[in-house]
Amino acid sequence: MAQITETFISGVFEIQPKLFQDSRGYFFESFRKDWFTANGLEENWVQDNQSFSQKGTVRGLHFQRDPFAQAKLVRVVQGKVLDVVVDLRKDSATFGRSLSVVLDASKQNLLYIPKGFAHGFSVLEDALFLYKCSNYYHQASEGGILWNDPELGIDWKVTDPIISEKDQKWPTLAEFIKSSGGGF
Repeated sequence: MAQITETFISGVFEIQPKLFQDSRGYFFESFRKDWFTANGLEENWVQDNQSFSQKGTVRGLHFQRDPFAQAKLVRVVQGKVLDVVVDLRKDSATFGRSLSVVLDASKQNLLYIPKGFAHGFSVLEDALFLYKCSNYYHQASEGGILWNDPELGIDWKVTDPIISEKDQKWPTLAEFIKSSGGGF
């Protein structure tokens, strides 16, 4: 069975599957519904996404608004990323705080992110990134928080980041709080 550990942010879990290795390579179970059920996580995964990004890329911080909000199960199958989540749940004790976890293909670790979070990652080594979503992507429901908002103080662990034009224009956390009525 995988080792599933809740982080300091309630509802966010790091998952370390059990790897079976021998001279041929390795095998592991990357997802089992019963693991999630045993930890009180009931998700109906409806969409799988994959992206490739070169070292130095920053993607995020993205979210989907209700009724298209998404929980995500993220992992790296090649390379290494710094995965970052920001708690946007207005009734949460950790509202506005961020969490960073290195997802590494050599460790095969995963991160479960519930609804109500902004999500992004920086690429520490060229990376193939996979994630399951609990809801379909809906362009009109997409939103984000500015990746380098000084209030968040996220150390993305990259210099001269490669960032899309869209990701450079998201509002700050303070602007999001004002426009959203205090969060999700």
